[in-house]
Amino acid sequence: MVRLLSVLLVIPLLASCTSIVEGGARPGVSLEKAGPAGTVPAGLEEFYGQQLAWQDCAPFATTGSSRQAYGSKRDVECARAEVPLDYSKPDGDTITIGVLRYKATGDKIGSLLINPGGPGASGMAAAAGMLNDYRKTELAKRFDLIGFDPRGIGASEPAVRCLTGPERDEERLDLDLDTSPAGIAQTEQENKAYAEKCAAGTKFGEAMLANLGTRDVVKDMDVLRSALGDAKLSYVGYSYGTRIGTEYAETFPQNVRALVLDGAVDPAQDPLASLVAQAAGFQQAFDEFVKWCREKGDCPLTGDDASTSFRQLTTPLIQAPVAVGDRKLSYNDAITATIQALYSEQLWPVLLNGLTELRNGKGRVLLALADAYYDRDEQGQYSTITDAFNAVHCVDDQRLTDKDKLLETARAYKAAAPFLDDGNPPGAALDSCAFWPVPVTADTAPPKAEGIPPLLVISTTGDPATPYEAGVNLAKALNSRLLTFEGVQHTVFLQGEKCVDDAGVKYLIDQTLPADGTRCA
Repeated sequence: MVRLLSVLLVIPLLASCTSIVEGGARPGVSLEKAGPAGTVPAGLEEFYGQQLAWQDCAPFATTGSSRQAYGSKRDVECARAEVPLDYSKPDGDTITIGVLRYKATGDKIGSLLINPGGPGASGMAAAAGMLNDYRKTELAKRFDLIGFDPRGIGASEPAVRCLTGPERDEERLDLDLDTSPAGIAQTEQENKAYAEKCAAGTKFGEAMLANLGTRDVVKDMDVLRSALGDAKLSYVGYSYGTRIGTEYAETFPQNVRALVLDGAVDPAQDPLASLVAQAAGFQQAFDEFVKWCREKGDCPLTGDDASTSFRQLTTPLIQAPVAVGDRKLSYNDAITATIQALYSEQLWPVLLNGLTELRNGKGRVLLALADAYYDRDEQGQYSTITDAFNAVHCVDDQRLTDKDKLLETARAYKAAAPFLDDGNPPGAALDSCAFWPVPVTADTAPPKAEGIPPLLVISTTGDPATPYEAGVNLAKALNSRLLTFEGVQHTVFLQGEKCVDDAGVKYLIDQTLPADGTRCA
C-alpha cells in the first residue's frame, strides 16, 4: 500500500471553526469555510482550507438514476472540492470532487464519509439512497453524512469516458466468447482500442488516467476531511471502499478516528485468485437462490443439476438474442443480470421473474437488471461506473499478461462456478489493462497495522462478491475487530439488520468496538 514519504512536512492545526461567508455567493449558494483542520501536508494548505459552495444537488446529477436520487431529497446539499490532478505537482492542473451532505440534526461529532465501492460507484447517489435507513439511527443526529464521487467518477470533473452510450450498447452485444487463436486476437485488439479510447475521451488524457487510483483517492479524502472541519476521519467503506479505507489508514494513520469496512477486499490475494474466489462465492449464492426458487414453486431451473438447467436456459442466447423492443437481450446481459440479482436476496424475486420470462422467450426483466448493473437510464445514457471500474483497476492491480496463468485461471473459474460456463473452451485473452497507457500506481504489498487504531471489519458468511474469508484476513492484517453477519448478500451495514447496525453505530459514535467473536444472524 502507498504511504506518504517520511520527509513530507505536516503543519499541525489543533482546531477549526466553521464560518459562513457573507456576500459574493450566487443566489441559492451558501459559502462555508470549515477548515483547515488537523494535520495539513506542506504545500497543500490552500486545498485543505478551501471554502465550499453548498447548493441544490440537481445540477450535480449526471444520469437518470442520480437525477431521481437527488430530486427526491430536499434536505441534502452539494458542493465541489478542488484537488490537485497530480499531488506531486500541487501547483499544476486541478480537478474537482463532487460532494453531497445531509447535515446532522443534533449534537454533532463531525462528518461521516461513505464510499459504496465499485470502483466506479457514486458515493453521492449512495448517500442520497441510504438516507431513509440512516435517519433511523443515532448517526443522523451526530454526523453530517457525506457522500463523495471519487475522482473521475459521477459528478466529479473531469469524468473518465471511454465509450459513448451507443458504443456501450453495441459492446454489450459483442460476446467475445470465441477462444480460437483468431477469436483471442480479435478480443485483444478490441481491448487495446478500448484503452486508447479511454485516454482520448477523458480530459487530461493519460495524466488523468495515471492519477485515478486508490493512491490518489485517499489523498482527496484527507483534503475533504480537513475542508469539512474534521481533525480526524470517520468513514464507512463498502466492498472496494474497504480498500480505500485500508489505504487511507496506512497513509494517514494519525488522522483516523473510526473506520467501518464492510465487504472486504482481501488485502493479500492476487487478482487471479480473487477472481476464482469470487466465482465460488457467486456459485454459492446461486445455489441458495435455487433452493429458494424451488420452494416458491414453478421454478424455471428444473432437474437434478440447477447449473445445467440454467445453462440450457441462457446459452441459446449466444446464437439467438431475444428482442426487447428495439433492443436485444444478449447472453452476456443475461449473465450480468443474474450476477446483479445474486448480490442481494431482495432481488431474487426479480431474477425469478426474469428467468421465467426467458423460459417463455422474453427478456424485458433480465435486460432491466443488466441495465441497472451498468447504470443505463431509459434514454440510453450510462454513468461512468463501467469505464471508471476498468480505469481504476488498471492502475491499482498488477497487470495480467502471463497467458499460461490466465488460461489456468479460466479453467479454475469455470470449475468454481459451473452455472457460468458458456460451453466454450477456456481462453486467455489479454484484457484492456494489459494495453493501458500508464503504469500501475498502487503498492500491492499486504497492509500493515502499525500506527492504526483498531477498526471495525464486517464480513458476511454468504457474500458472493467479497467472500467471508477476505474480511477475516483483513481484520487480522489490520489487527482490528471482526463482526460476522450470517446471511447471503453483499455488505450489510445500515441496511436494516439491527444487530449489525447497533454495533456499527455504537463504534462510530463512541469508538467502542463489539466484543471479539460477535456474530449477527
